[in-house]
Amino acid sequence: MNTLELLNTQFKYPFPTLKNPNADHLQEITENQWIDGEYLWLYENNPDLRKKYKKTKTAHIAAQWFPTAPVERFKPICRLMLWTLYNDDLYEESEPNDIENVRAQSIAILNGKISAAESTIPLGSMLISLRQELLQFIPEESIFRFSQMINRYFTGLETELKYKKNKMFPTITECIALREDSICLYPFLQLTEVETGVVLPPEIHEHPVIRRLQALACHLVTYFNEVQSVVKDEATGSIYYNIVKVIQNEQQISLEEACLEDLRLHNEDLKEFIQLQASLPDFGIWQDAVVNWVHYMSMVLSGWKNISTKLARYNAMEFPQAKELKERLNQI
Repeated sequence: MNTLELLNTQFKYPFPTLKNPNADHLQEITENQWIDGEYLWLYENNPDLRKKYKKTKTAHIAAQWFPTAPVERFKPICRLMLWTLYNDDLYEESEPNDIENVRAQSIAILNGKISAAESTIPLGSMLISLRQELLQFIPEESIFRFSQMINRYFTGLETELKYKKNKMFPTITECIALREDSICLYPFLQLTEVETGVVLPPEIHEHPVIRRLQALACHLVTYFNEVQSVVKDEATGSIYYNIVKVIQNEQQISLEEACLEDLRLHNEDLKEFIQLQASLPDFGIWQDAVVNWVHYMSMVLSGWKNISTKLARYNAMEFPQAKELKERLNQI
């Protein structure tokens, strides 16, 4: 079956699709100052792998998710996007127990508890730069909430690795829950404050409707991503936490039927997202800001479809081989 055609024709979003005009400028920084500069040492002897990372166009992904961020506010968002790529690939082949140390140190760096020099993780310097950049625009309280979302991501990643190591499938419900965390969208949703310049109070972030909208956004990106990456996941042995493969295993159906069931679940959650967006509770003086935040959240969904269906990482098998990543991690 043609998964790209299914994604383009059946996964539909009634939301605007905008793109940040600073995408090319930040992509140039990503490639020249970061991949071939600050973080060159990670893959200095592997130009082919660095080329693959450049082809992923992380700044262009960020540009669809944060279409109106001025260049100085857009930069930390693009650094985070590159970090997610590096971190995902570095630890995709790790032992589940190893993730705990990486998680603890990553959170400690983001919260200013330890310096990059005091850490033993390869991406420590990237996280300290991210913290310093974010502090220009949001308070410590927001950084802490952001770090808690990074924590959720690591929890999901560790759970994925356990299923992969044991070659066991979770249930569909379990898989949706762990992918909600491991898809790593929650941290980006918090950084809407960086883009808009509006810091919302804790009671809004803790409101059940707002929390549900964020969960639904994570689900929707995941459902889309699972169809998109199913071939990649089959090639790398990551089938145990791809929702499409989990559906196929649990229901004993064909891959095509599993993709269509994934689409059905996607459409159910999309319907709920649209209904909640159209009937938000009264947030008083924060109403306009909340409406705007949910609006930006919706553009993440349409933006991800727009950019990701063009990415070589998924559509031309241009993803790093697990073997070369594992070897590099052992050397660090």
